[in-house]
Amino acid sequence: MSHVNDTLGTTVRHPGDRTAVVVVAGDVDLHTAPVLRAQALTVVEQGSPHVVLDLAQVDYVDSTGLSTLIVLLQAAQEAGGSLRVASVPDRLVRMVTLTGISQMLPVHATVADALAALGADGAEGSDGPSA
Repeated sequence: MSHVNDTLGTTVRHPGDRTAVVVVAGDVDLHTAPVLRAQALTVVEQGSPHVVLDLAQVDYVDSTGLSTLIVLLQAAQEAGGSLRVASVPDRLVRMVTLTGISQMLPVHATVADALAALGADGAEGSDGPSA
């Protein structure tokens, strides 16, 4: 199976003040990883350091795509945020787990789960109970 698709689609929505969900569609590889990196870094720079990548429509991720996830994780953390991946297709779960990326990068079954976890972590501007 050859991966000749050089196009990667990304759609961004903002469910919270400092949170963005980036829906990724296509293959994340040597040709398209820079597109994803640029899009996600722009989201972080524009004030949404908590990023959830929705990978439900991703068919393939190569080593470049994996290293891009690490770059984005570091950028989000430097901005005081976080990076999470959601809806990872079964065929990609094993790769994310085997490479050890899942140890650094929270992997959630759904975007809703990722957003709920973010909320539970106090990401949405709540610093705990106000006394």
